[in-house]
Amino acid sequence: MLGVVGAAWGLAGLIGLLAFAVYRLGGVVVAGLDHAWGWQHVALALANAVFMAWSEGLRGFQRSFSPRVAARLKLLRDHPSVVRVVLAPLFAMGYFAATRERLIALYALTAGIVVLIVVVHMLPQPWRAVLDIGVVLGLSWGIVSTLHSAWRVFDGKPALGDSDTSEGLC
Repeated sequence: MLGVVGAAWGLAGLIGLLAFAVYRLGGVVVAGLDHAWGWQHVALALANAVFMAWSEGLRGFQRSFSPRVAARLKLLRDHPSVVRVVLAPLFAMGYFAATRERLIALYALTAGIVVLIVVVHMLPQPWRAVLDIGVVLGLSWGIVSTLHSAWRVFDGKPALGDSDTSEGLC
């Protein structure tokens, strides 16, 4: 029972985090529509949307992050511990009990995302909306692909990704 609760909390926490980001950034995009858009804004918004759908949505989430999250949620369900269950969203994302390479990559990616958030936040409208459109698209793709990957695993199908856990975890 502890493992089921942990897996549910891990999935709900992660999806909640992504959905909150989509909600917040969606508001920025809507606010940006109140400003005058030139051809350069529209062109960059379209190019950014395509790029972010491909890089963040397809490559980042669907092919990498979401299958790994699903594998880690399955691992959590099958091998729960109090710490992993309490910190289930962080465990599912790989912030601990992962290989050294995965931890370095994840923490570097997180730092990079924080820097980008700070830089984009300083941009005036409509430029901020132009960039955030792509992020909203990529994160929305991530929500759908994570739910799909988790559904597959909990429906008894094999995980499409490796849990990438540190040795001796189970």
